[in-house]
This record gives sequence, C-alpha cells and structure tokens, in this order.
Amino acid sequence: MIYDIRHVTTYEYESAVSFARCSLRLEPLSGDGQELISHSVDIRPRPSERTARRDFFGTLTESIVIDTQHRHLRIDSRSRVKLSRSSPDRDAPSMAWERVRDAAFEATSLGPSSPIGYVFASALVPVLKPVTDYAAESFTAGIGIVAGAADLMRRIRKQFKYDPKATVISTPLAEVFDNRHGVCQDFAHVMIAGLRGLGLPAAYVSGYLRTIPPEGEPPLQGADATHAWVSLWCGETLGWIGFDPTNDLVVGNDHIILGMGRDFSDVSPVDGIIVGSPKQKLGVAVDVVLVE
Repeated sequence: MIYDIRHVTTYEYESAVSFARCSLRLEPLSGDGQELISHSVDIRPRPSERTARRDFFGTLTESIVIDTQHRHLRIDSRSRVKLSRSSPDRDAPSMAWERVRDAAFEATSLGPSSPIGYVFASALVPVLKPVTDYAAESFTAGIGIVAGAADLMRRIRKQFKYDPKATVISTPLAEVFDNRHGVCQDFAHVMIAGLRGLGLPAAYVSGYLRTIPPEGEPPLQGADATHAWVSLWCGETLGWIGFDPTNDLVVGNDHIILGMGRDFSDVSPVDGIIVGSPKQKLGVAVDVVLVE
C-alpha cells in the first residue's frame, strides 16, 4: 500500500510575534514494514535558520528559527509512504507475559530499540497503582503477551470515551484514568502506564491513520489528526507489536509511524516557543490518501 499524507499546522497570533523557535518531527520513519518514499515541509514565513538531526529514537527532528515579525505561521508537511506490514493474530499463541517481563530486564543493550528503555516511568506516564491494577486484570497468570495486551486494549476501547474536549496534553494521567474520557494520546498513555506498572516494555507511537477505511468497515477514531498508539515488546521472537487502544486494533497497514518514544513529549510533531503574543489559535489538518 502507498499513501500520500498531508499534515498542515497553522498558528494565528493575537498580536505580532517577533521570534519563534520550533522543533518539527514530521518525517515518517522507515522500518517496521514502512518505507519513506518522499517528504517535504514548506514553512511560511520562511525560517532564517533550519537544521535537522536524528534524535536518540531515530526520529528526524528539524529545528527552525523565524526572526521576522508575523501573525500567521503555516507548516505544510507532505509525505509519500509505502507499507507492507502484517498484523499478528491477537489470538495466536505467544510467550507468557511473565517471561517477557523477565527477558526485558535481562536486556544488555541500551539502544533505542532495547526494551529496557521503555519499562520505567517517564515525564507524562507515571506508574500509578490504580492503573497497574486495572491492567493486571488482563494479565492473568501464564497468559500470552499478545492476548493480554489485546484484552487490555479492548477494555480501554470499551470503557473509555473518545472526547476531544475532555483533555489537553497536560491533563494528568490520573485524571484521565479517573474520568475515563480523552483522546488517542490519553488512551495510549493509560495503556503504557498499565503495562509498565507490570514491568512490561511499552513505547508511545505518534503517526497517522488511513482517512477512509476499507469498504464495509467503520471509520477510525483519530483519523482526522495525528494519531497515537502503543508499541509493546513481546519478546525476542515477536519483537515490537503495535496496539491501538482508541480503535481496538492490532496495528497493520492503516497506521503510518511518525516516531516512537517514551511518551508524547518525545515525539510531539510540532513544539516550540514564541516571543510577542499572549494568545494563539492552533489549527491542525491531516489527510491520508491511499494511492495504490
């Protein structure tokens, strides 16, 4: 499958901004059954400085500086990506989750794909006993790692309500869990917190969803903006497998990966600072079109 992706971010400021410094993480990754064919980012007004580097997790991070006065900022990212990924059967036998937990703590590598880097609490994902206890209901003794994760994902999809007005990215995870309302970023953080509380390596994935689902299938929640899901290390044989708790899906060819990290703060598509305006209006529009 080949997808064309357009991701437009706009900022409108109440008063003129004299300086802006932003970090952009808008280039889809290559790997895990995904191949980046082309990518470009057009920025208006044009930056006076523009540099790029790969971060620890392998995500391309572009730093821009705009030092001319402006009241509007437009970041137009366009990508073409080829996917050839297969979804594992959620009911297929897999290693017992306790064995996966133990294997993760025996890891000898500290590289970005090593499970040990995703076991501990992170900035936006604290390990909380109520969330751990919630996850533990899906991980009974000896259950396979894939089956346990699929059950947890299913329960989150059923018991949490998708509500774009309920939270912002700074809403504490404990509040999201107590209220059972939020968006894809919140549900991914809840699932990650539960998995890590059990000692399982879980990463946060930022990306996109196919805008129009296959014929006869219901629309996917979160397809009109950047999406988020969970990548769980399932042992040396299976490796990392994606789970989308917002839609109760094992990740396949409808999900395009932008970046992977410990939580949203590692892979925010656009962030930065401005000087000069107390208020701003943010707009984000995403379109993912199947080419062939």
